[in-house]
Amino acid sequence: MPGRSDVTIERADARDASEIASLYLASRTWALPYLRRVHSDADVRRWIEAVMLASGETWIARSNETIIGFMTLDGAELEQLYLLPGHERRGVGSLLLDKAKQRSQAVLRLYTFQRNQAARAFYAARGFRILEMNDGSRNEEGEPDMLLEWRHVSSAAAPL
Repeated sequence: MPGRSDVTIERADARDASEIASLYLASRTWALPYLRRVHSDADVRRWIEAVMLASGETWIARSNETIIGFMTLDGAELEQLYLLPGHERRGVGSLLLDKAKQRSQAVLRLYTFQRNQAARAFYAARGFRILEMNDGSRNEEGEPDMLLEWRHVSSAAAPL
């Protein structure tokens, strides 16, 4: 298993679409087995190539030529952050989140499913706070979710 020193973070491009799609599908199946599937694998693959990579700012974590994680930003919103199953708790998610924080500079928001305890713990440990809870009416899966936010604390405002 790679450690943080074996991982590079780089901007994704169209050549990475197939590998990112495979990672996305595997990660959601593994981490969110309860989640209702609303799109076919083929539709997800088309969406990643034609929409996500074309309109968002996607960064990948690569180790030994394999993509082991990715995240997509849209301004101050973290749209996606997924790891290849088996690569959790090795600092890869933190590297990707650090890149998102760097790119957003002051504020970062994201949605996560309320039942996704691993994601909730991950984000809480990295300074995210709950802004609102929802019954699932705002997402395709109909799954209760929550809006989280991180704000950069400037050194001038930090307590002594």
